[in-house]
Amino acid sequence: MRSRKSHLRQTGPAVTTDKPFADLNITPLIDVLLVLLVMMMLSIPAATHKVEVDLPAGTLGSRPSAINKLFLNSAGTAIWNGIPMDSDRLRGRLEMMARDPAKPQLHFESDARARYERFDNLVAMIKMAGVEQVAFIGNQQFAHWDNRD
Repeated sequence: MRSRKSHLRQTGPAVTTDKPFADLNITPLIDVLLVLLVMMMLSIPAATHKVEVDLPAGTLGSRPSAINKLFLNSAGTAIWNGIPMDSDRLRGRLEMMARDPAKPQLHFESDARARYERFDNLVAMIKMAGVEQVAFIGNQQFAHWDNRD
């Protein structure tokens, strides 16, 4: 019968070929980063700034008696029917256009390099002046932005 001590004794030297594990476990780090990302995405408010513009539903064959053209160039200058305008003069022209009983149509075009802030200010100015018939011209220059992969 073997004694208990001999049973617990090792019969040979314990040789291990395993090296100590020196790499960091980054799984918890990734989990924490994902939780922080989700929390940040949920805490950022959705973009709520917008300018409501009621676009009229026209009938086929009806054309306005007059068309005014407003162009916003890349430098941010508003050009009314070929004449550069500052904000006060443009506001006056828009208000005069809104009071016109013939209800002329406004064709608004913007250069692709114009700042959005200036474009947004002009849209708000058009709405505040009471212009009802607005057509956005030249939107095809922005079509390639919708087809990004």
